[in-house]
Amino acid sequence: MSLPRPAALLVLLSLIAAPPAVAQPAPPKVAIAAAYTQQITDEAVFIGKGEAVDRVEIVARVAGFVDEIAVRNGAVVEAGQLLFRIEDESYAANVTARQADLGKAEASLDLAEIELARKEELFARGSAPESERDIARANQRTAAAAVKSAQAALRQAELELSYTEVRAPFDGRLGRISVSPGELVGPATAPLVTLVREAPIFVRFALSDRQLGRLLEQFDATVNDLTDPEGSPKVFVTLPTGTELDAPGRIVFVDNAISPSTGTVAVIAEFANERQLIIDGAFVHVRIEALEPVERLLVPQAAIQRDQRGDFVLVVGADQMVEQRYVTLGAPAGAAVIVTEGLREGEAVIVEGLQRVRPGVQVDAILAGRSERP
Repeated sequence: MSLPRPAALLVLLSLIAAPPAVAQPAPPKVAIAAAYTQQITDEAVFIGKGEAVDRVEIVARVAGFVDEIAVRNGAVVEAGQLLFRIEDESYAANVTARQADLGKAEASLDLAEIELARKEELFARGSAPESERDIARANQRTAAAAVKSAQAALRQAELELSYTEVRAPFDGRLGRISVSPGELVGPATAPLVTLVREAPIFVRFALSDRQLGRLLEQFDATVNDLTDPEGSPKVFVTLPTGTELDAPGRIVFVDNAISPSTGTVAVIAEFANERQLIIDGAFVHVRIEALEPVERLLVPQAAIQRDQRGDFVLVVGADQMVEQRYVTLGAPAGAAVIVTEGLREGEAVIVEGLQRVRPGVQVDAILAGRSERP
């Protein structure tokens, strides 16, 4: 049976006017993590350069032909070890000649002393004038001076003879030998070889005045404290291979002025370097560690975002509402980062799902790595 036309029209209008029921979207799911405190050892990292404690270019102290090369390129040598021998015949002959000169001078001195003794005895008896005694005394003094001169000449000749053997002044490792057997060398020629002491070794690095000030504030120390063997902070080195040495070093020198050309102050740390892994001239990373760990507030680095105002995190409150919070960051600590201002321990920050939320919206928060709500 069909409805009357007016009634059908009313039914149609009611169907059009009634809006369909729209389901409210579920809050977006995000993963959160709580800000937490942890014992952190403060540190600072700088670029440094290996620098030998002792480094010397060995040169010949006397002229002559190289008679023997007793070491090889790159050899590790000990203090006093023979490195080169220079032809010594002429120097040995000079020593013999100086010994003869000394013998002659000593004989002349003996004769002068005998003559002086005779003249003094005759003068005492009144058998010789005073002038003869004075002449004998002067001759004795002249002969004594001649002996001293001959002794000095002999010592010089012996020194020159000893210089024909070139020995290592300290323990270390040689570089490339730059001479060949039979080559003429001397004080004016190029160095024979370079010797470097590799253990211990220095690592030199530079800090700006701002970095030095921050370092002193961070460690609550003075410059003298940094170099004090009892209170110096530990210093670690990371090699170019990325390996960090287990054995720490210590700061032994902080310059007393800022360089006007670079605006930095020079700092030197010393390392035992027993395995010779730090090489003279090699660039390394230097990490300075504080003496005592301190409590620091950390959050996962995944929670950190940045805009024109600075670093911020999205905090989820107890009502599941999102709040934007600007924070001040410290140094990284593994997968986390230190927060010095802007957060409190226990506050929840979003670490996953950041792209799906904005400040002021409600979220469905779950702990990172879990499937249930916190």
